[in-house]
This record gives sequence, C-alpha cells and structure tokens, in this order.
Amino acid sequence: MPELPEVEALAGFLREHAVGAVIGRIDIAALSVLKTFDPPITELQGKDVTDAARFGKHLALRAGDLWLITHLSRGGWLRWVDNPSAAPPKPGKGPLALRIHFFTPEGATPAIDLTEAGTKKRLAVWVVRDPQQVASIARLGPDAMTVTELEFAEILSSTTARLKTSLVDQSLLAGIGNAYSDEILHVAKLSPFASSSKLDPEAVGALYAAMRSVLSDAVARSAGQDAARLKGEKRSGMRVHARTGLPCPVCGDPVREVAYVDRSFQYCATCQTAGKILADRRMSRLLK
Repeated sequence: MPELPEVEALAGFLREHAVGAVIGRIDIAALSVLKTFDPPITELQGKDVTDAARFGKHLALRAGDLWLITHLSRGGWLRWVDNPSAAPPKPGKGPLALRIHFFTPEGATPAIDLTEAGTKKRLAVWVVRDPQQVASIARLGPDAMTVTELEFAEILSSTTARLKTSLVDQSLLAGIGNAYSDEILHVAKLSPFASSSKLDPEAVGALYAAMRSVLSDAVARSAGQDAARLKGEKRSGMRVHARTGLPCPVCGDPVREVAYVDRSFQYCATCQTAGKILADRRMSRLLK
C-alpha cells in the first residue's frame, strides 16, 4: 500500500508536471471507483490544474474550485502517460480504473492513469469542493511529517493501544501504514507490542526521531525515482518489513514475523524485544 513517502512523491510529481495544464477528457474504466456523484467528475473538464497535495495517504489534485482526491489503498497507483491512447479504454479490461487527459501549456497531451492490481478493488476517488468533505480526511489526526514532538508525546499518552496500532491509526497520526511503522519501530528499537501510554520520555524521543528520519529518507528515495513514471519498489530500502527470515541489518539475527488473517508485520527480536519472540497468531491457532 502506498504510504506517506510514496504519496508525497506523487504529489510532488504532479505539482511539477500537471500544475498549469488544463483537464480534458476523463475516461472511467471502473465506475465503482467513484465515491461521489455531485459534483460530477465531468465538471473537472476544462479547468486549470492549480495544485497537488497530500492529506495523510490521500492524493489530491486541485482544479479550479474542485478537488479530485484519491486513496490508492492496497493495490492502487498513479501513472503518468506521455502519449496516451486516443481511444477510450474498455470498462473492466485490465487494471485501469480512471484516466484523465491534459492539455499542457507546451502543447503536449499527456494523461494520468489510476490503476489497481489484484482482485480486491478498494481504490477510491472523490470529487469535492473541500477536502474535508471526504470522511476519511476529516478524521485524520496530525500529519506524521509535521507533528511536533510534544504533540506526538500527547498522542501516545492518550491511548492504551500497542505502539504498532497507534502508529497506523490514521485518526491519531496521519500517513503511516504497515510497512513504515515496522521500519520506525526497528530504528527506535522498540517492541510493536509496547504500550503507547507507558513509554518514558527517552523512548518517546527515540520514536519521534526514528519516525522523522525514516519518513524523510523514504520521501527523498521515492521522489528520486520519478514516482509517477516508474513505480518504485519501496521494499528496496526496508530494514525489516517484508524481510522475514533474512538477517537484520543491525545485528544479523533473522527478522521475525507476526501474522494475522490478512496482514503481517516484521521485527527483530534481538534489537526490539530483548530476544523475546512475539506470539504469531497463526501458530497460536495451530497449537490450540
């Protein structure tokens, strides 16, 4: 799932390449992707693109008095196409969900494609006059890249949830998902199962510093890949996430995993839990 660094890189790409263009034809290949119908998406046609932004893990494009907002969910992506096909796409064929054509000041006619891989279709698109009209944006907590250390400490002290849960709860802190929470906790040398409200000030400071450094490094890495032209493989910079069984880059011990029904997370027992192996829910069920 694209998280804060990837979505920030996409917003930066659109600010560089789409701002100043005029929106042309809009092709809808999957009607289910649209979550709003008033104003209609066709009202974007003919409007100048004036900005691109990120709200948590939502990507937004501003055109006149309207915002086109998308949440890429688990399998979604935005791709910039320099020479799109003139023929409208056939609905239901392939991963394409939505295509927006542009006319640039230089006379070019590129497009952006919103695509979604996999069978679970969760990609969502809204057309609104105010981003706060999107319920999942209205519920967002402070952004992980702008929250202060004091605000961060107050957020953690307000919940008894485990650290892993707190970091990915968008109503507490916006932008972090499963992958980068694994990385942040590894850098901070903290257990995913530690209680958020029981961290001492030193641990809070270490976690805040880890969050800022991991996300900043990932933003720079994602932007350097020309994000909307080439979908970067974010796993290439990961220390523990999706590296189950491989050596921890710090201590060399194998990276371990805790798995749930439809997701999992990774950690290093030596670096993060003083050698304690966290319970894997799959094994727990098998042993009952």
